Amino acid sequence: MSEQPTRQATTTSTVPVPASARTGPISHAIFRVARLHRMIAGQLLRPTGLHTGQELVMMRLWELGPQRLTDLVNLLDSDAATMTRTIQRLENAGFVRRRPNPEDRRAVLVEPTAASHALRREVERIWAELEQAAVGDLTTDQQTEALAVLQRIEDNLARSAAGTTQA
Repeated sequence: MSEQPTRQATTTSTVPVPASARTGPISHAIFRVARLHRMIAGQLLRPTGLHTGQELVMMRLWELGPQRLTDLVNLLDSDAATMTRTIQRLENAGFVRRRPNPEDRRAVLVEPTAASHALRREVERIWAELEQAAVGDLTTDQQTEALAVLQRIEDNLARSAAGTTQA
């Protein structure tokens, strides 16, 4: 029996930047990186029953306990419609429950269920695996530098978003 050589995924980006995007190579790279990160996260989360982004909601609920829907919107920089759909899906899956806020009957509290608490370690393991996939062989210094650059990019984009919403 002949042994097939193992094909390693040693390719770097093979996606050519379209001519119309050449004026924004960083934006194009951010788009590609975000797409790949989300795809890998989705693959890793699939066996848990969570979809990409839902783990972030669960992380906040595990850390902070029951939260008002509006607080989750603010914590995760989301919008009310998206958060409502996410909570409905998490509730249907048995990971959260909604109950009236005893301090304000108009508000609803979202709280994690025992079923979701059972997932916490697995989500933390998946998050560590996703981090390793992202950093690969970057040194500690390179990781620190990458975080600093990403923070500056996020700050720039947040300022730009704030400027466009004020117009």
